[in-house]
Amino acid sequence: MTALITHTFLQNYWWLVISLLGGILLFLLFVQGGQSLIFTLPRNTLQRTLIVNALGRKWELAFTTLVTFGGALFASFPLFYATSFGGAYWLWMAILFSFILQAVAYEFRSKPGNVFGTRVYDSFLFINGSFGPFLIGVTVATFFTGSDFSLDLFNRVTWGNNLHGLEALSNPVNLLAGCTVLFLARTLGVLYIMNSVDDDSLMKESRTALIFNSIPFLLSFVAFVIILFTLRGYNISQETGLITTTDNFYFISLTGHILILLLFIAGVILVITGLFLALFRGFSSAIWYSGAGAVAVGIVLFL
Repeated sequence: MTALITHTFLQNYWWLVISLLGGILLFLLFVQGGQSLIFTLPRNTLQRTLIVNALGRKWELAFTTLVTFGGALFASFPLFYATSFGGAYWLWMAILFSFILQAVAYEFRSKPGNVFGTRVYDSFLFINGSFGPFLIGVTVATFFTGSDFSLDLFNRVTWGNNLHGLEALSNPVNLLAGCTVLFLARTLGVLYIMNSVDDDSLMKESRTALIFNSIPFLLSFVAFVIILFTLRGYNISQETGLITTTDNFYFISLTGHILILLLFIAGVILVITGLFLALFRGFSSAIWYSGAGAVAVGIVLFL
């Protein structure tokens, strides 16, 4: 048994764990997606309160999963963590700050003697809901597009600019990934509200919001996948250790692993099925279909 637990086995095991956490995080961003709709979806204060209360029961899940995701990366691949996370330093600081605003908002929004009023804390929720998913998408995209820094033999960083990760916002592929994650989060947020809030008027508004958010998500997702499949990637020779670039690397990688390809196809089908059931069948539990699909696609993205 001990002979089977090799270094390669542990690397594959931990990367599978990280991929699973990444996929689950992608689904749990429905909390942020719902928060981004807090000023446009509800038509009155009661509906806004219903939405906040529904989301407030789940708000810790995404933040906890995000921290666990980073912790698993640090524990299993410390050099990868240091370079990939360090390469997007200010992006991660912005993400964490937005989640701090979320925690503050849910803690103090309804407290007696709230001198700022609920509007200020609702704005905090909107900031986290809008910028959190977008910046997470941008940051994860740098795993594929790279960051402007280099390491020496002692793993010391030399930055190519003074932006320390913010230059990722100038890359169109990164921005497209950010928009994909944002509109996915908003789409899942609408589906969660449809599943959790019992209000006929809000249900009608939610279906309209689902159309206006699912279409941009699908378009940006298809565009991102097409571009991703045409990107160059890096191959390492197991015999010589030589690293070379390969055109269409991620497409070759996906189609070369039948189980991962099938998981990707199943994930896409589940997401579309959930949207169809919600829009054309009025199915209130459609989030479990689209959510499971989001988890599957997220896992494939990392694998």
